[in-house]
Amino acid sequence: MAGLLSRAITILKTKFSKALDRAEHPSETLDYSYEKQLELLQNVKRGVADVATAKQRLKLQTAQLEQNLVKLETQARQALAQGREDLARLALERKSGVQQQLQSLDTQLEGLEGQQAKLASNERELAAKIEAFRTQKETIKAQYSAAEATVRISEAATGIGREMSDTGLALRRAKEKTEEMTARAAAMDELVQSGTLEDLTSTDTQLDRELAQLSSQAQVEQELAQLKAEVGAGEPRKELEG
Repeated sequence: MAGLLSRAITILKTKFSKALDRAEHPSETLDYSYEKQLELLQNVKRGVADVATAKQRLKLQTAQLEQNLVKLETQARQALAQGREDLARLALERKSGVQQQLQSLDTQLEGLEGQQAKLASNERELAAKIEAFRTQKETIKAQYSAAEATVRISEAATGIGREMSDTGLALRRAKEKTEEMTARAAAMDELVQSGTLEDLTSTDTQLDRELAQLSSQAQVEQELAQLKAEVGAGEPRKELEG
């Protein structure tokens, strides 16, 4: 049972694949793939822009911390000048914390710059590949269109195509109908001439037709007798003259 089910599934998959192959058009498939690659390129560009934005944000924070660093050092000097060593120490402690933050930001900036450079390189490579794919795509589409046109012309010329097959079938059927109608017309004409079928459009009766036929036969016999008499009368004259 499992084997039969597996075979049925395989057959269905094969038929479905063939149906998809007939319905699939290379131009549409290539255009769809090209659109997907363009979407991927846009995502990479957005990634590069996001990294650049984050890097600019870190630079602003770095500039602000550097200002704080200068300010805390100034405050420490002022506090020490006024004899407030405790305030000077507090300012220097805060300065040390700011310096640690600056070091952390510098490390993050280096990482973002490396990431940005990598993304930019990937973007250039991807853009070049997509452009090469676009050129190849258009070439394949042109080749497919030319081959498709050639096949259609060949099918039309040889009658292999479905449209031409239908045309040929219609031509054969029309020819058969014409021959059948011609034979029927000839048969009807023969039956009418032989008197088997009565001409309903004529006003003559059967008696009229029979009398006309007898009159025609009588006329033929009369003309034949006259010709015999003329021929018989002319032969003795020829003998006497001889």
